[in-house]
Amino acid sequence: MSDKAEDNALWIRRFHPRPDSDVRLVCLPHAGGSASFFFPMSQAMPASVDVLCVQYPGRQDRRLEPLIDNIPDLADQVFAALRPWADRPMVLFGHSMGATLAFEVARRFERAGIVLAGIYASGRRAPSVPRTETVHRRDDDGVIAELRYLSGTDSEILGDEEILRMVLPAIRADYTAIETYAYEPGELLHCPVVALTGDEDPKVSLAEAEAWADHTEGEFGLHVFTGGHFFLASHQKEINGLITERVRALQSV
Repeated sequence: MSDKAEDNALWIRRFHPRPDSDVRLVCLPHAGGSASFFFPMSQAMPASVDVLCVQYPGRQDRRLEPLIDNIPDLADQVFAALRPWADRPMVLFGHSMGATLAFEVARRFERAGIVLAGIYASGRRAPSVPRTETVHRRDDDGVIAELRYLSGTDSEILGDEEILRMVLPAIRADYTAIETYAYEPGELLHCPVVALTGDEDPKVSLAEAEAWADHTEGEFGLHVFTGGHFFLASHQKEINGLITERVRALQSV
């Protein structure tokens, strides 16, 4: 297994290192997203939270690396990168594809005998609730239309044809990974799970968000916010507050 320095350079971005923190918060981006999406969250966290933002292959400074187009392989590699950082309580925050990835990474930690301090599953239905989605099969214009529909990609990128065409392979690989994901029944998680959803999210119904409760023996919470698939952009302060409340609870144990 590679050491922390290598993992940090390849998979992990620590925009605001807090080496004396009590908890590590790991942020897992959405399909087509990058570690920098979580820069504002990292910046807002208190000194007690060390934020690790995961950078998937095929984007930004990893643009030339081979893409990973399935969740199991991606989860294996993210778990391997995070394993050296599990020297203190770890909380995962995943949005959309990142939420499903967080679930699979948590499973791998528990198989290794490590129960995480919690998962925040944002903007994603529970793993056991399938939908037939085929964005990854569309042509480039069809994928771009989906990005505009969800409003999750930087508007400057959507307006720059050259940059957009350059990042489309990574976006398509991510959509392939999440749309072909097949949940495999197994042991329930033991860590707390909190589902976050937007009340107008076309990708997640309230029932699909509530179904996250079926995946853990730990505590379950559900928070519904106003907005669509990227509701978190408008509710960053409230979401940061939920996370810091969890950190304070861990500190009091």
